[in-house]
Amino acid sequence: MTEKEDPKPEFLTRPDGPPLAYRRVAGWEPGVVFLGGFMSDMTGEKATALDALCRRQGRAFLRFDYRGHGTSGGRFDEAVISDWLADTLAVLDRLTEGPQILVGSSMGGWLMLLAALARPERIHALIGIAPAADFVRRMEAGLTAEQRRALDGQGFFLRPSEYGDGPYTITKALIEDGKRHCLLDGPIALRRPVRLLHGMRDDAVPWRESLRLIERLECEDVRAVFVKDGDHRLSRPADLALLATVLEGLLPAPGNAQ
Repeated sequence: MTEKEDPKPEFLTRPDGPPLAYRRVAGWEPGVVFLGGFMSDMTGEKATALDALCRRQGRAFLRFDYRGHGTSGGRFDEAVISDWLADTLAVLDRLTEGPQILVGSSMGGWLMLLAALARPERIHALIGIAPAADFVRRMEAGLTAEQRRALDGQGFFLRPSEYGDGPYTITKALIEDGKRHCLLDGPIALRRPVRLLHGMRDDAVPWRESLRLIERLECEDVRAVFVKDGDHRLSRPADLALLATVLEGLLPAPGNAQ
C-alpha cells in the first residue's frame, strides 16, 4: 500500500487524553498491532507493509500514532513514557478484540513489553524490531556537558535527529518518568512467544541490547534474528520480507484463530 492509497485515519476520543489517530483492518484473530518508534508515525514502511500483508491474509490489524506523534493530538514535548504506554493500552483495550500479536519497533519494542505485562491475557506473541527497552538510561548516559546543563537549567534540550527531520525536544520529565518503567534490571515475567529482529549496524540501539533482553525474559520460546548489514530501521525490502516471515510463523492459519 502506498502513502497515496493510505486511508484517512480515524480518531479514538477519550476523556483522559488527546485523540489518537489510527487505521484499522478487520479480520481473523489473533490480530496484529504495530507500535511505532520515538518520533515516528503509522505511515512508515514497516507499518504499511504489515497493513498490506494483513489485508491480503484477511487478518485484523491496527496501527496508530501516540500522542504528540503523527496526526494524533497532544504535544510531543509534554508527553512521557507513561503517557505513550497509556495510549497503547487505550487502543489495545478499545480498538481490538481477542488475542493480539504486538509488533514494536525501537521505543515501540519497550512499550510492547510494558503493555504485555499490563495485559498478559490479551497477548498471543511479541515481535520486537530493534527493541529499545530502557532507552532513557542510554540517552542520559550519553548526554554532553552542554546538554546536561540545559536539562538541569531549563528542563529540556534539543537533540539532533539521525534522520534529517530536524531536532526534537528531550525533557527531564521524559527521562525521569522513563526510568520508572525500566525492565532490564531483573526478570521480565512474560510467558508468550517472543521474536526479536535487530540490525548489527544499528547506531541507535546496539544489537547487544537484544541479547540483554533475551537474558531477562522468563519465557522459553524466544528467538532472535540478527541482520549483519541491517541498520536501525530495518525497512529495506529484504528486511520487510523477513518481518513478514517471522510474523507468519506466529500466526495460525485463517479460520483456525485461537
